[in-house]
Amino acid sequence: MKQKQSIPKHLRLTVEDFLGRFPDDEACLEYLKEKRYPNGMAHCAKCNQERKHHRVTGRPAYACDYCGSMISPMAGTIFEHSSTSLKKWFYAMYLMGSTRCGISAKQIQRETGVTYKTAWRMFRQIRSLLSEPDMQLEGSTVEIDETYVGGKRKNKHGSRGMRGRDNDEKTPVFGMVERGGRVIACVTPDVKAATLFPIIEEKILPNSTVYSDEYSTYDQLHKLANCYNHKRIKHAQKIYVMGDVHTQTIEGFWSLVKRGIGGVYHSVSRKYLQTYLDEYSFRYNRRDQGNLIFTSILERVFERAV
Repeated sequence: MKQKQSIPKHLRLTVEDFLGRFPDDEACLEYLKEKRYPNGMAHCAKCNQERKHHRVTGRPAYACDYCGSMISPMAGTIFEHSSTSLKKWFYAMYLMGSTRCGISAKQIQRETGVTYKTAWRMFRQIRSLLSEPDMQLEGSTVEIDETYVGGKRKNKHGSRGMRGRDNDEKTPVFGMVERGGRVIACVTPDVKAATLFPIIEEKILPNSTVYSDEYSTYDQLHKLANCYNHKRIKHAQKIYVMGDVHTQTIEGFWSLVKRGIGGVYHSVSRKYLQTYLDEYSFRYNRRDQGNLIFTSILERVFERAV
């Protein structure tokens, strides 16, 4: 019996589709050109006006039809000065956008033949495009929660050892998610009210209903100037859902992040953790796009070009 596709047809981009659209570096370069310089029209610095540009044979560049000065669609992007083929860059973006739990640099090394160092650098560059520092949650119902990532649990005499707040080796992370909407996750120095409340006031609209657990940091949340309607679920009493009061959405996101980091990357340093959170948040916030998240990543290349 043929298994039903979980992704709607109009949101699918299979490997075969990808290879048909981007069969080689020429096709990738032409795509970049059309996105940055539609129909070859671009500003010529020498002529100081818009001019038609044509492809220069044997070079990843386009020359002004009038004066011959050259421009490159890769200039100012993460592809500039890279000796790695554009098709491999595009394929790495495609794989990153098509997975739920992430893909390792080792996997890219196996699939494309680049060195591990090159694959790791490619992913680091791609992740640098995925941050959304100006995003604000616009939903009227938001869940918030803190968690801890990394470190090792010290199992002494059969006990479970130190959990997040008691383990200095773990990195504190704070998250906020709209129910049915987007998520924001950020590394924080600690989970004290003085650290978290400014983030909450910046990212969550006034008068929103905010759901949290009973952690003491949130005790004074209802007194903030933004007039939040604060509701809490009592996890300590083993109550996890009471009507519409729960934090299941943000906890589901934490589960996705931790399964990915533990199962795919195995460990992530505190220095780079935020970029991994940006990657997971970027995919989560576009989960309704199916495999077309790849095109959203490509759009970031043009948006962040300098």
